[in-house]
Amino acid sequence: MANEGVNQGRRRFLVAATTVVGGAGVVAAVVPFVASWKPSARAQAAGAPVEVDVSQVEPGQLIRVEWRGRPVWIVRRTEEMLDALPTLNPRLRDPESELETQQPSYARNIHRSIKPEILVLIGVCTHLGCSPAYRPEVAPDDLGPEWRGGFFCGCHGSRFDLAGRVYRNLPAPTNLVVPPHMYLSENLLVVGEDEGAA
Repeated sequence: MANEGVNQGRRRFLVAATTVVGGAGVVAAVVPFVASWKPSARAQAAGAPVEVDVSQVEPGQLIRVEWRGRPVWIVRRTEEMLDALPTLNPRLRDPESELETQQPSYARNIHRSIKPEILVLIGVCTHLGCSPAYRPEVAPDDLGPEWRGGFFCGCHGSRFDLAGRVYRNLPAPTNLVVPPHMYLSENLLVVGEDEGAA
């Protein structure tokens, strides 16, 4: 009878030890599996908002940043550049930026931006995804006397003005996209986030 008590105690100990070791094994197997569902730090950073200090951007200058793997252009437009925008309306496909998917509501204006002097665009042509060249000069020989500055896509000849609005009768079907953006301060721009974003 004394042996039965010892055997029962051993049995309970072995069952408990086996359960603990088995549970630890399950946790060890499940934790890496569940962790693999979480996006990597690189993937999280690729979609994260980008902060840009625009105080150092000179008038007429374009700077490039990357957001979600796409080039984002930030241009500080001059008064002359802004003054030329309304004169181009008859030559543009969508001068009033009526296609809502091309810009947030706060950028649905003639300059397509929050601050008139600061333009923020995704630098990808809406035709086949090439990256147009920034051509701020007025009336260059290769673009003609009516060119007032803008973006020229060398892949198929699409042209966009200095608000990213597409010219008529060219391959690109829509204006360049304005990404969500906002200002944290006078000169600190955040691309990829706005006050309406969740």
